[in-house]
Amino acid sequence: MEKVIKKIFIFIIAFVGFLTTIKLAMIYYDVNFNEYALPSFCSVNDFIDCDGIAKTTESQFLGVPLAYWGMFFYLFVIVLLFASKLKNIIIFKFLEVFKNPLDYIALLGIFSFCISMMLLFLSLLEIKKICVLCAFTYVLNLLIGLIAIDYKNGGLVKAFKQSVTDFLDAIKNKVYLIAFVVVILLASGALTYTYASEVFTPQVTQHRELMGFMNAKSNKYTVKGNILGDKDGKFTVYIYTDYNCPFCGAYSRMFHKAAKELKGFRVVHVNLPLDTDCNKYLKNPFHQGSCTMARYAIAAEKQERLWAMDSKLFEFQPTSEQQILDIAKSIKLDVDKLKQDAHSEEVFNELLRQIDDAHSKMVDATPSMIINGKVTVGIKPYSELVKILEDAGATRRK
Repeated sequence: MEKVIKKIFIFIIAFVGFLTTIKLAMIYYDVNFNEYALPSFCSVNDFIDCDGIAKTTESQFLGVPLAYWGMFFYLFVIVLLFASKLKNIIIFKFLEVFKNPLDYIALLGIFSFCISMMLLFLSLLEIKKICVLCAFTYVLNLLIGLIAIDYKNGGLVKAFKQSVTDFLDAIKNKVYLIAFVVVILLASGALTYTYASEVFTPQVTQHRELMGFMNAKSNKYTVKGNILGDKDGKFTVYIYTDYNCPFCGAYSRMFHKAAKELKGFRVVHVNLPLDTDCNKYLKNPFHQGSCTMARYAIAAEKQERLWAMDSKLFEFQPTSEQQILDIAKSIKLDVDKLKQDAHSEEVFNELLRQIDDAHSKMVDATPSMIINGKVTVGIKPYSELVKILEDAGATRRK
């Protein structure tokens, strides 16, 4: 009677868990595949954000979304609960090897809960967000394990020993041994495919794409002059960057590559140093030194070397004026004139004008861009950036 009651409770919990993971799978799909989807109900703020977590690379394992793993877990628990009945059906005859389902469920529940705790710590410490639906399944996993444990007859230790014994007995049968090996091979093949193809995990592709630009030692797509893209492009992209911004260098490299592959647009650089030395809209010191680099970028523009200087400043991240001058020498600039211009009132006023321009357009973070009056804040994966440009009217170069 006690086992029956346990099975009823476990079934209810597993069924609720299965429905919850279906909802999580729907959220995952909307976030990563449906550009027109609205935010889910459990994306409340920057911390309680199921959608935000679904976008991260940590929301999958071996190329399979964690929501799918959860669905499989709860479905498998339900199957184990009915193994004694299902084994009488020919196609489910193999379930006869599961002689002590509660022991297996106890192990699976506790094991799943341990993994859940690892995911929770990762969510809190690395992603700095939490998914309330995910947290709910963590509690369900623990309840399944705790309810299934046979505390009167050895508890979890007994469950482990019994599970090992049953497995060894099962594979003594050559038919089941072969079936087990085939299942393992098929599962390994499927996981290898999902991991390599990233068919279910576009965010992993985007992350790798982004890190390629972030980790690039230099800008292999850079142009030397002041014009990036087509001089008479159909539309203009205004990009706002800070030379001490970690993502702005990758952002700049992306636009250089896009200008090589696409036509019909021109990129205009606007300095937005987040540095109190020149940015009056900041209350606290942040990217100290970026005002100096911005002044030298504007000065380099006077010698038709804006984008060459832009790429080098991002590449070398100079911390002193002398290092900036050394960079200037490497790209054949007139260093004396450059230094004089950089410290001129004209260049400083131009820098202030660019900062005021950004503020007037409600741009207060880097990197940002404006296309046809629309402000987009933050770095985008390259494939997404290309789509934005194509939607605005850019076309592929032949």
